[in-house]
Amino acid sequence: MEDTDISNRCPWCGSDPIYVNYHDNEWGRPERDPRKLFELLILESFQAGLSWITILRKRDGFRAAFHGFDPETISGWTEAEVARLLENPAIVRHRGKIESTIRGAEAFLRIEAAVGFSPFLWSFTGGQPLQPRPARMAEVPGQTAQSLAMSKALKREGFNFVGPTITYAFMQASGMVNDHLVTCPKHDEIAGLA
Repeated sequence: MEDTDISNRCPWCGSDPIYVNYHDNEWGRPERDPRKLFELLILESFQAGLSWITILRKRDGFRAAFHGFDPETISGWTEAEVARLLENPAIVRHRGKIESTIRGAEAFLRIEAAVGFSPFLWSFTGGQPLQPRPARMAEVPGQTAQSLAMSKALKREGFNFVGPTITYAFMQASGMVNDHLVTCPKHDEIAGLA
């Protein structure tokens, strides 16, 4: 059920309907589907240096351009696909991030075959969502020891644009950490999903 009172929501989402919907219905919900985690990690990597609202506004374009973030398809892409994507105004056109996505798809397939992509990522929180209970935005860190460890591990596997700040944002978005403020109506709801 949508909460129409925005006064107690986490302040970062403001009043933009796209952000509010994302905050209320997606952000912080524990995600374990490997393909959805791959999509979210790639979108977070495209966000590097940009605002998250920019990525949310282009998310449908990304999904179409990257074939639903299908790692099997993306891993086989060549320079021709990179060139095609660089001409696509529906996405963020950044050669390094596009090429990184192809390498990330290859890494996803290796990790998925070896240990499972979801268990690999969730291992950095011991398999359960962390529940830090921040009361103010100032208590929400930009990175943690867990996000640093995840960043290093992802880089070893072949991912790029996954520094510890990006991986922490990914952990928040995917519900590996519940950083809804304790005053936010979503905090307890998300905590109950753990």
